[in-house]
Amino acid sequence: MIAARHCVTTALQTLLETQPLSSSKVSFAWSVTVGPKIDQATSVALQSEGILSLRAENRHWAQEVLRSSTLIISRLNRLLGANVVKRIELLDRETRERDSRR
Repeated sequence: MIAARHCVTTALQTLLETQPLSSSKVSFAWSVTVGPKIDQATSVALQSEGILSLRAENRHWAQEVLRSSTLIISRLNRLLGANVVKRIELLDRETRERDSRR
């Protein structure tokens, strides 16, 4: 018997592989990968060179994501394509405050 989780991941891979890489596709893959709690407390954007910029509500959520970054990157790449995400970078508070004023 095949685990339901494996079936869901395979189905999502199949659906996403034909879609162009976009911010919506990255956001969707992020929410599926990290789950609803982390998704609500964070936002991400894929930058050039495979850098996933992370904004988190607070230090706790940022630490949780960075602590699990190897697993998260692996799961994101299963959904987005091989080596699309190479690393996760936390946007520091100064960057977040500057961006929020725009």
